[in-house]
Amino acid sequence: MPRIGVNALYLIPGGVGGTEIYLRELLAALALFDAENEYFVFTNLETGPDLVPRKARFYWKPQAVRARFRPARILWEQTVLPLEASRYGLDVLFNPGFTAPVIAPCPCVTVFHDLQHKRHPEHFRWFDLPFWRMLLWASAHRSRTLIAVSEATRADLLRFYPVPSDRVIVIPHGADANCFALDRTRIEPYLLCVSTLHPHKNLERLVRAYARRRRDFRLVLAGMRGFHTRPIEELIAGLSVSDSVRLTGWIPRDQLYQLYERAQAFIYPSTFEGFGMPVLEAMAAGVPVACSDIAPLRDVAGDAALFFDPLDEDAIASALERIVTDAPLRQRLGQAGAERARRFTWERTAQQTLSVLTQTATALRTSAGG
Repeated sequence: MPRIGVNALYLIPGGVGGTEIYLRELLAALALFDAENEYFVFTNLETGPDLVPRKARFYWKPQAVRARFRPARILWEQTVLPLEASRYGLDVLFNPGFTAPVIAPCPCVTVFHDLQHKRHPEHFRWFDLPFWRMLLWASAHRSRTLIAVSEATRADLLRFYPVPSDRVIVIPHGADANCFALDRTRIEPYLLCVSTLHPHKNLERLVRAYARRRRDFRLVLAGMRGFHTRPIEELIAGLSVSDSVRLTGWIPRDQLYQLYERAQAFIYPSTFEGFGMPVLEAMAAGVPVACSDIAPLRDVAGDAALFFDPLDEDAIASALERIVTDAPLRQRLGQAGAERARRFTWERTAQQTLSVLTQTATALRTSAGG
């Protein structure tokens, strides 16, 4: 059975958004059904052993590097990690956070959550963009198999990187099982948006749409404070809605569950997504959803959401008004969302991912044997 390496050097707890949830849920799901393969999880100094399932054949391999100092993390990934892969005799190296070693002693499988640096480079800081361009190009061309989290991301991979189409596999995220069990009997008057504070999340249009008139419900923006936090804070203050718009910053999952549990409705105005995990979580919790009419979110929500044009502030204002005031619509969307979300499970994501990993490792052995 393959020895599988997991490159978690990128992970900063509470600092990388949905890619952290992805890896934690995936490893937990793998541990539930895979008792045969061995997993070697390489972490940084910020990430503790709680990332690694406490199951036989799962091994924590902490590395002496900090992810917050990106140059050091990149250098370690490109030089020391391949040596570690060789040391432990890995058959395949799984890279769940976009980047992979350019030279590795075993084939790599790399996950691309989106290609925002290609689609919207204007949303990146000038000193970050060169790293994204260079490292993701190298990962796409040096990895044996690429996993895209949506059909939209797969299309972007094939558009921007000339790789054979059979090397790019779509494996969607799963829905957090805890969301299905939330108690939705104590609803409070607030509209919830779960989002990192980055430019493409389009939160400024949402705040302006909300602030057009006095509301009898609050707006809660829950998520990591990204580098676009200050303009949003200044907008909230300038529109005099600080008493009704709340920025939570990063919060633990238990607190996020409480927000889903009591939210009157959920709104997601993002202009670009690779998948749209918060939309899926809200649906799983039975929260009625209004979201942007963009390809990944249509794939996730189907007919179980109220869609709007994220570039049209009037459309956003109309959607937030309707999702809060139209009770029959909320009831229909809440029920339809929970039903659709059950199609997305982390067990299925883990099974499909393991299939890709084992096939990639087996293909190399077969080729070498031939």
